[in-house]
Amino acid sequence: MSRAVASGDRVVLVDASFRKILVDTNGKTDRIRGVGVLNPASLVGTVYGSQIRIGSKLFWVLVPSVLDKMHGLHRRAQVILPRDAAQIIMYCGIEAGQTVLEAGIGSGSLTMALATAVAPTGRVISYDIREDFLEHARTNLEMGGLASLVAMRLQDVTAGIEERDLDAVILDIPTPWAAVGHAWAALKAGGYLCSYSPLISQVEQTVKEIRGLPFIECRTLENIQREMVVSDRGTRPSFDMLGHTGYLTFARKVLEKQVGDSP
Repeated sequence: MSRAVASGDRVVLVDASFRKILVDTNGKTDRIRGVGVLNPASLVGTVYGSQIRIGSKLFWVLVPSVLDKMHGLHRRAQVILPRDAAQIIMYCGIEAGQTVLEAGIGSGSLTMALATAVAPTGRVISYDIREDFLEHARTNLEMGGLASLVAMRLQDVTAGIEERDLDAVILDIPTPWAAVGHAWAALKAGGYLCSYSPLISQVEQTVKEIRGLPFIECRTLENIQREMVVSDRGTRPSFDMLGHTGYLTFARKVLEKQVGDSP
């Protein structure tokens, strides 16, 4: 049975080129760049899956998925893409009810994915050294309806982590190796560490620190995707192949180093 948009809903508007615009129906009337003026309250009563016209463009009205929220956020810093966020959630075993810490919130893209994964009873703790990034990410999380699941700290993760018994720690910072020891102390036994780094030199220093502590299952991945364009005239790879974005390094905390490991 089709459902209509209710007051207070957050919806995503999707046009023919798959541009996505997140809208809070309780928000104020505003001009959407390249589209026109929209009064969010006018969406109330619209049936999900139907089309509306804004200015000269048609948009489908849909319930936003986490992917929609990540694509629709306002960016100020480089974001972790959905394809890498999916690997982080899977390889860190993140699920509902867990407590996860991330350092380097940026625009809040990964934060959205983590908050969705731990909902409704879990929590994401986000450290960042820039207050403007925290505030910008907070706005994005509020638009996505996820802010209540995230606790933000104006704090340097390389100086220490206050929390204990965390299920996972994810580092998206320039010097992740400087936080590896703090992450080990903060994680519960069996908890996961993940570091996202654009440079292999960062990976090498981070792995060196990981190997000096009781971690197992240390591995580094490069996640490259290629979309296939399927048409009536044939199939070809997309010319916009998503190449290298960064390296993902994972490790799992144990209480004792493996027998035979070097000190």
